[in-house]
Amino acid sequence: MRVILAQPRGFCAGVVRAIDIVERALEKYGAPVYVRHEIVHNKHVVNALEAKGARFVDELDEVPEGATTIFSAHGVARSVVEDAKARGLPVLDATCPLVSKVHTQSRRYVANGRRLILIGHAGHPEVVGTIGQVDAPVILVSTPEDVAAIDLPNDTPVAYTTQTTLSVDETKDTIAALEARFSNLAGPGASDICYATQHRQSAVRELCATVDVLLVVGASNSSNSNRLKEIGVEMGVPSYLIADATEMNPDWVKGAAKVGLTAGASAPEELVLDVIGALRQIEEVEVAQMSGVEEHIVFRLPRELRGEERPRVKAEA
Repeated sequence: MRVILAQPRGFCAGVVRAIDIVERALEKYGAPVYVRHEIVHNKHVVNALEAKGARFVDELDEVPEGATTIFSAHGVARSVVEDAKARGLPVLDATCPLVSKVHTQSRRYVANGRRLILIGHAGHPEVVGTIGQVDAPVILVSTPEDVAAIDLPNDTPVAYTTQTTLSVDETKDTIAALEARFSNLAGPGASDICYATQHRQSAVRELCATVDVLLVVGASNSSNSNRLKEIGVEMGVPSYLIADATEMNPDWVKGAAKVGLTAGASAPEELVLDVIGALRQIEEVEVAQMSGVEEHIVFRLPRELRGEERPRVKAEA
């Protein structure tokens, strides 16, 4: 069996930064530190950080007075920021800088008098956080059909932003519908999309042109991981999303000459290696890596973890 690894795959810079923030906070301030929601969508990552002393909570009222508090990579609503401020909680913000950029763009569009349309999935933590960052109603759409149903005159000044875990390919039809519908539309440039989402999806498209089966390592609640599997299905390749090697069914790869293997942006490389080990239990394996984009992007840590300052309550996320 030939196993071909997608390039790139796995951790993106935003996930690396978020995990580093929790680990360095534990080193600097000691356990426990409290993280609102999963720091990233991966149970293996969450469990490993819990073992080091991180405590994951659903809401801030579960955080003891004065405890170091971390916001997840998905971002939070302003109400959460204000709640932390009111309680005097020392906060470290692990929001991905690309998500923070969407927050800034969204507020700027509203300040300029435009109605904001957000392209994304209802209920996703990033979408909830972005809507909560804007002091005005936000219209959430996912499809061109949603655009057609918007109850606004066609000449209304509108603007759109997108959930960062959606790629250009996923949003292009909805954006085209917005462009056809509204005569006064503003939106971010293509360079503002999440590089990691686009790179991983492009790699999977290329990979699926040559393999018999696709295995995606990632959590079931990870939007970007689910989309990688969906791309494989769309391309006619039997595709499976697995949290780790224990979920792999040997029947999936029975008779396959080439197996494609990738991982979502919040899945650690060790899980990929475990899957390769599980495949080796089935038959002899030859591993190759496809050529692809090499990512060198690094996001800076908060100043409190670069210097000697105590984390401060954020005035604005």
